[in-house]
Amino acid sequence: MPRIDDYKKAFEIAKTELEQANPKRIADQSGGSIIVDKQGNVSLRIRFLNKELDIAWPSIKFSVVGSDEEIPIQQQVLVLHYLQGCQGAKVEGEWVAYQEIPDGRFYLDAFVQRAKHPLLRAFGDNPELMRELATTLYDARPFDHGDISVVVSAFPKAPVALIIWKGDEEFPPEANILFDRCIQDILSAEDIAWLAGMVIYPLVGMAARKKREG
Repeated sequence: MPRIDDYKKAFEIAKTELEQANPKRIADQSGGSIIVDKQGNVSLRIRFLNKELDIAWPSIKFSVVGSDEEIPIQQQVLVLHYLQGCQGAKVEGEWVAYQEIPDGRFYLDAFVQRAKHPLLRAFGDNPELMRELATTLYDARPFDHGDISVVVSAFPKAPVALIIWKGDEEFPPEANILFDRCIQDILSAEDIAWLAGMVIYPLVGMAARKKREG
């Protein structure tokens, strides 16, 4: 598992590259937009997990629009890697499993433990709850795979599909997570595994709270 110092180092590396770049070009490539306030301060606005993030430029300082919420450094690094990787990538509409992504097999165990198994444990017996919570939290849209499935727009150019198959007398429930093929041109396999976990964990937390509340 990466240490906090590793994230800080990764942040500084990405920041050094991006602060020299043209923010308008980065925004255009990533599906973001440029905001200039009355004082002439520039920020790049990007949607991430149904939140509007403002990234002050060139200081690369993060804030959530309309909130005092702080962005964990792991998420900041992932957002910066997304901005770095979006160089003409386009959503293709072709869905791939994690192990089909270059180097995906190398990180597959981590991906399964970080994302797939938590998804299955939380929603395998109640997939309708996944759809309900994903719609509430992420404004997810319906998908046509499995018995219950949704698509979460993690980033403008990184949709993530969450899929549940209901169990029966012969087979237990099953789950999968698919990605648009273009993600392999934007993020590394390790980053994609982290992204999947960032999508899943809030849903699992919501499901646990809902269960406690009865």
